[in-house]
Amino acid sequence: MINLAGKTAVIFGLANKRSIAWGIAQQLSRAGATLAVCYQNERMKLEAQALIDELPGAAGFSCDVSSDEQIDALFAQLKERYGRLDTLVHAVAFAPPADLKGDFLNTSREGFRIAHDVSVYSLIAVSRGAAPLMTEGGSIMTLSFYAAEKVVPNYNVMALAKASLESTVRYLAFNLGPRNIRVNAISAGPIKTLAARGVGDLTDMLRSHAERAPLKRNVDQLEVGGAAVFLASDLSTAITGETLYVDCGYNIMGF
Repeated sequence: MINLAGKTAVIFGLANKRSIAWGIAQQLSRAGATLAVCYQNERMKLEAQALIDELPGAAGFSCDVSSDEQIDALFAQLKERYGRLDTLVHAVAFAPPADLKGDFLNTSREGFRIAHDVSVYSLIAVSRGAAPLMTEGGSIMTLSFYAAEKVVPNYNVMALAKASLESTVRYLAFNLGPRNIRVNAISAGPIKTLAARGVGDLTDMLRSHAERAPLKRNVDQLEVGGAAVFLASDLSTAITGETLYVDCGYNIMGF
């Protein structure tokens, strides 16, 4: 069992019990990490805080990652409360629902901008806030999906955002490496999250993945959380700029 006692992690993107962020939070907590868990706004606080209260020693914070002012205020709070950070989990993605339906050709300019701002630029912004607090090095991780590489019908503009996100991981890894800060992505298979419901044909996608994956099943949140624990631990100190697939092997299949 990996022991993260004495380490502090900040997690962005907790929405509800189906969130991948919730699976990661549970596993990091079980490994002994102290957690600062962020939800988007006061409207989402009620459900998120109920989950945070289940994690020993965890605290909740409101932060809209599309606001630099809120990000700055959050990291000032984290510095005052914890002094140092060891891990950052970026589990944030959004595109307007209209741009996740219909023909990709009809992607709106505003939908493209929003998807990249919220889903990609936010990783840069929160990494910039966290880096000065990672005084002893650290691990930053984000969540990607196989649509960054191959066409997944209906994933549309979010697929482009995930491709950009994986490139961002590599550039951040290069930029932050001299500070002993690692940056990686976890590419999880499809999971029935609230966000995933916005993608058309999710049921068919889950069935197809289970049929074709070598393990003949889908992944769950806690398995993604297990990979996050590994990336947060000293067992991964030479791994950076990578995309780690947690998809029951689906990505290795040709057909």
